Amino acid sequence: MAMTELSTPKTTSPFLHSSSRLSLSSKLHLSNQFRHLLLPPLHTTSNSKISCSVSQNNQAPVAVQDNGSVKTKKECYGVFCLTYDLKAEEETKSWKKMINIAVSGAAGMISNHLLFKLASGSVFGPDQPIALKLLGSERSIQALEGVAMELEDSLFPLLREVDIGTDPYEVFQDVEWALLIGAKPRGPGMERAALLDINGQIFAEQGKALNAVASPNVKVLVVGNPCNTNALICLKNAPNIPAKNFHALTRLDENRAKCQLALKAGVFYDKVSNMTIWGNHSTTQRGGLLIQKWGRSSAASTAVSIVDAIKSLVTPTPEGDWFSTGVYTNGNPYGIAEDLVFSMPCRSTGDGDYELVKDVEFDDYLRNRISKSEAELLAEKKCVAHLTGDGIAFCDLGPVDTMLPGEV
Repeated sequence: MAMTELSTPKTTSPFLHSSSRLSLSSKLHLSNQFRHLLLPPLHTTSNSKISCSVSQNNQAPVAVQDNGSVKTKKECYGVFCLTYDLKAEEETKSWKKMINIAVSGAAGMISNHLLFKLASGSVFGPDQPIALKLLGSERSIQALEGVAMELEDSLFPLLREVDIGTDPYEVFQDVEWALLIGAKPRGPGMERAALLDINGQIFAEQGKALNAVASPNVKVLVVGNPCNTNALICLKNAPNIPAKNFHALTRLDENRAKCQLALKAGVFYDKVSNMTIWGNHSTTQRGGLLIQKWGRSSAASTAVSIVDAIKSLVTPTPEGDWFSTGVYTNGNPYGIAEDLVFSMPCRSTGDGDYELVKDVEFDDYLRNRISKSEAELLAEKKCVAHLTGDGIAFCDLGPVDTMLPGEV
């Protein structure tokens, strides 16, 4: 890595009350331990109604449609499975159309910080309802239920749906944003090449799932390390999605660098602008030091950096400034090798898209540092050639380059 400068219709049920305004067909949720209280039929005003049968086991509630047919949604959770069917004329006009956001590794520490920021409206805006699609593993499914319970207890008015599951082909259905956080950490004695292969297979499968079922213009942010190479694997396995839509998270590096520069300059960090992270999320940042001090890798600050990365794409970049994100290098103006995911300076008009900044000054020191990051990513790319469609993998990372970011 190189751096440069709504009020719902009142129910008659004694168990459910709401004073939040419903903007669209929405799903509400109640914890497992209270589901047996929902056995009495729920009544609303004549223009909207709820009809459902609620099981008292761990299965999701079963919605009963007007024609008597049963529609089962196994992945929704609790009251988020109770569907309020509002007529079009009842839908408020002040909120936007709901967007679907998938989060992998949703039972992890980073997600534990991130999900509540997403649900609060601090990321996509105070008028943007969202549906959260949470992907975990068989081992983490109970933890995912716990996450869903906390989300329901928080009463976020913008959070309209929560789905949980372990199959990316189900969880990623129609998602417009995919935040891929989950990745396997390296265990004792594991070679980096082996970890690249294990995590690479995860992101290859998730790329295929996104390609098959996600929105065709889905925006994908890869957080699981090594995020640049994982993002490359993911995009290579999703040929129907524009390669430009894939990002590797280097915003945490940018935020850390801004803090360090502000300390050196004796100013507050909002005075630091035009910071660029070139290349990859690497060991030259202070992730390892944070582990020494804190006893674990960063989670809260990583979640904040994910929020910052998304907001940089959905809000216009301030005039004269830019932000860093790892993107596909094909067609870049800097002479960086093509067919990599490489962090570069970008600007956005706030539509979710971006353009590379062309008016950047280079000196010999910067070019040398960029070349080092380029070499690291080219070496990683060779290790995962079998996952990107580039032939047989050959891994020669060398003894100096065996640590992943944040390892000690």
